Amino acid sequence: MIRILQLTILLLVCAANAQDVSREDIRGLDEQIQGVKKDVIDLTAELTQLEEKLLFPSNTQVSFFVSLADLQPFDLEAVELKLNNEIVAHHLYTFREIEALQKGGVQKIYTGNVQTGSYPLEVTFIGKVQSGKEVKASASYQVDKEVGPKFVEIRIAGNESAINFKDW
Repeated sequence: MIRILQLTILLLVCAANAQDVSREDIRGLDEQIQGVKKDVIDLTAELTQLEEKLLFPSNTQVSFFVSLADLQPFDLEAVELKLNNEIVAHHLYTFREIEALQKGGVQKIYTGNVQTGSYPLEVTFIGKVQSGKEVKASASYQVDKEVGPKFVEIRIAGNESAINFKDW
């Protein structure tokens, strides 16, 4: 933050003396700006990790991930998760997200805190198969949470209208 403040002051001074600034000064300033941008990006990533550790301690953390099982093209449009009969996540997919899932990507759709015990999970998806026909399916799963983090993969086979679950 101090560095950003210093850069802001430097920019104001440079703006006030704009007539006296040479090309080399501008290049130097541009390099400093790029350095500050990189520092901000690094700090943001670090803060995000710290925030996740504080908000979701490992002994109560539960995370759900979505992946596609189909080798045939399937356009996933939306997924909804209900944990313990409460909607915890609903996601509408963009073209890029669909493309990433089709290439084998995995999306973290929800992270939260639950105590140890068993919880019902209900997953519903909507999508379209290659012929343009809309497909909708739901499935239930029992999440058994023990001490420590719990990770569950939700594998959607759209062409078969099926949802499979896998504990990691």
